[in-house]
Amino acid sequence: MARNESNPSAPRAIDVRVLCRTSGTVQGEWPLATMTRLATSLHGVPDTTATWAARGTLRPVPGSEPEHWLHLQAQAVVPLQCQRCLQTYVQALQVDRRYLFVAHEKQAEQLDEELEDDVLVLPARLDLAELLEDELILALPLVPRHEDTCPEPLPLPKDDLEEAAPANPFAALAALRGRQGEEPGT
Repeated sequence: MARNESNPSAPRAIDVRVLCRTSGTVQGEWPLATMTRLATSLHGVPDTTATWAARGTLRPVPGSEPEHWLHLQAQAVVPLQCQRCLQTYVQALQVDRRYLFVAHEKQAEQLDEELEDDVLVLPARLDLAELLEDELILALPLVPRHEDTCPEPLPLPKDDLEEAAPANPFAALAALRGRQGEEPGT
């Protein structure tokens, strides 16, 4: 089994059949900085880790082979850029997914339409790091922003402030009234 450099006890790839047959659990932590696809959505390089656990189970099916199921849970805190104030903020991500593994692609397509859980073809070895990164990307908010209000509103340039609010609003009205009394063409 491949091991993660920062956590030698965390396997990168697993044999899903063996994990399910033994009702086994694997867990670990992986640095977010090593997840290059996730990093493209983050604001800055995170120095945190994703904590995860994967548990395999076999579910009996009357008159058929038992089903191979994997339950993946993970947590991570990532830096994102707020789309309102453009400042960095931290977002907690949670993953809680179940996967049914089947023998053939055709069976996966058919069952995927019927089930809420994901249905995947059973690989010889499953790359847990890649699966975890995919799920963390899917857990990102569509529009990153502070939950309630931004700590500091986006400042407007000084010139825009002066144009937006005249010093004396009644002077602007007087100027408009003066134009109404003028004859066209003068």
